Amino acid sequence: MFDALVLTQIDGRINAQVTQINDAELPEGEVLVDVAYSSLNYKDGLAVTGTGKIIRQFPMVPGIDFAGVVRGSTDTRYQVGDQVIMTGWGVGENHWGGMAQKARVNADWLVHLPQGCDAAKAMMIGTAGLTAMLCMQALQQAGVTPQSGDVLVTGASGGVGSVAVALLANAGYRVVACSGRVEENAPLLKALGAVDVIARSELEQDAKPLEAQRWAGVVDTVGNKILAKALAQIQYGGAAAICGLAGGFALPTTVMPFILRGVKLLGIDSVSCPFEKRKAAWEAVIEALPTHFYQQACQQISLAEVPDFAHKIVQGQTTGRVLVKL
Repeated sequence: MFDALVLTQIDGRINAQVTQINDAELPEGEVLVDVAYSSLNYKDGLAVTGTGKIIRQFPMVPGIDFAGVVRGSTDTRYQVGDQVIMTGWGVGENHWGGMAQKARVNADWLVHLPQGCDAAKAMMIGTAGLTAMLCMQALQQAGVTPQSGDVLVTGASGGVGSVAVALLANAGYRVVACSGRVEENAPLLKALGAVDVIARSELEQDAKPLEAQRWAGVVDTVGNKILAKALAQIQYGGAAAICGLAGGFALPTTVMPFILRGVKLLGIDSVSCPFEKRKAAWEAVIEALPTHFYQQACQQISLAEVPDFAHKIVQGQTTGRVLVKL
């Protein structure tokens, strides 16, 4: 028997409770993992609180990320004792996830832990850090360099945003962080490398088709009006890497930034990211993320604390990454 956070649905409401389950209750998969750490992401918050229609089958163990050690495997790529990372592929949504002391998943979904990394560090990075790395790589491939100009990171206080600030700043970019809690979070964001922190309200007004050119690139985790405003302010030939919809999935913009300024809109998906690209991104983020990020932008909680923190993350009351120790 082992501990797991199990979500059930009663009269349309989500109930989240730490309970004990056994190996036989785990879903099918080629690899059984002793989970050391998971992490709490925005999507996990939506699932645990029932705020979003993330989970459609119950019971469910949430947790879109985990890292741990292989206990058993029928796939030759993974041997007992191997250290592995799991992110994406619908785990924690339609396949039991990482908020349990054991997990059984398909071998295709895993990657080996990169050199220079341990399970705790991997989950301080997690899906958020992997996504942030993919965003930075996309901007670089689109020709946005440190010499191009300022790069805006929206939702900078969150998991993806905080990692993106640290990654971009460490790579030499001038980063402007946008946050809904400037007074509270500006010191941390500047410590992570942001040269300036602006209030979310600056980007929440309705955007004109084109506005003064301000950004060489954008990493957007919010969507909706904030993304529309940022797009209208991207300079000629710039790009926006978009990966989130915390502000809504609408995009009230026009074609003008794209056809008059050659702006590129780059969609970033980490859920179904192919293995080789995923592996390379993990290796890159381990190498690129500065040590001070782990010390400054991460907090650790227990499995029992997840439901409370899930409400906080949905309400925008957490900062940085939330590590869950199993």
